[in-house]
Amino acid sequence: MHLFINTYGTYLHVKDEIFELRVPQEDKTNKKIYLAPQKIQGIVITNGAAVSTDAIILALKHQIDIVVLDGLGNPLGRFWHSRLGSTTKIRRQQLMLTMSEKGSMYIKEWLARKLKNQYDYLQRLKKKRPARQEYIDDQAKKIKDMRAKINNIDPKPIDQISDTLRGFEGTAGRIFFRTLSELLPPHYQFDGRSTRPARDQFNAFLNYGYGVLYSRVEKALMIAGLDPYVGIMHRDDYNHKSLVFDFIEPYRIWVDETVFKLFSTKKVNKAHTDETTGGLALNKEGKDLLLKHLIDFLDTQKINYQGKRRTRNDILMIEAIGFAQKLLSDKTLDVNKSFDFLII
Repeated sequence: MHLFINTYGTYLHVKDEIFELRVPQEDKTNKKIYLAPQKIQGIVITNGAAVSTDAIILALKHQIDIVVLDGLGNPLGRFWHSRLGSTTKIRRQQLMLTMSEKGSMYIKEWLARKLKNQYDYLQRLKKKRPARQEYIDDQAKKIKDMRAKINNIDPKPIDQISDTLRGFEGTAGRIFFRTLSELLPPHYQFDGRSTRPARDQFNAFLNYGYGVLYSRVEKALMIAGLDPYVGIMHRDDYNHKSLVFDFIEPYRIWVDETVFKLFSTKKVNKAHTDETTGGLALNKEGKDLLLKHLIDFLDTQKINYQGKRRTRNDILMIEAIGFAQKLLSDKTLDVNKSFDFLII
């Protein structure tokens, strides 16, 4: 299991060669939890918890990575064993992916999932818009065709097919966002994606939402032992979290869906954004509105996944760990393995 320590004042130490957690309770007593190191794959610590050096040593002896987060949940660093361990092996495999056909297969899979999510979302929107069904069907089919083209690309090293993949993904994205715009009330409609800066309110909300999602993806990758700076298709920029930009693609739909719902239900007004040089940006009121709904969508609402009801944030964590496990072993390509979490 992966152990998440979120409760302020929790103390992790060692007793008789097993981990002992002392978790403060409302009645000012401590609840004690005992965990064998053989059952733990990783430990994540945040929110004012304390850990003894004995606990760190025991974790390192058993190849258990310890990730430290700040109060906002952003990764600060990690402990891992000085000998060649799982983290080093994963990073070596990441580097090999940048030069192999297998790396292209991962990128194709992630982009194809992204386009399938776009297609599926348009199908869901169609159900409540009978007057626009023909139009939505036509646009969704175009995205489906782009997805088929991605799937049909011969697997080659990524530098030989990256431009083609980006072309199909970009075409699908333009179709998707044009369709969303057409389904909004006229005063909310927008002319395609714009980033730095956003030219309209819809893109201002998207850009901030993607920023939140980037930090979630980086956290999941680090907890899984992956290096967020070693990407496959995004890999050339120094000090650029390339793997985050690769891995995020299937999950962008979570932001798209949240933002579209805010606009289609007319919860957004001009007071939520301020003018910046050449465009618009969310102000405090806009950020509060988006975060309230996006965090609920990611952390509270549950959906069916691998036979269980899970939050989207848990799904992101599970799939990052699954990707790391696939890199550690070529014996199986099955990412649909269940992982357990203990959150304290």
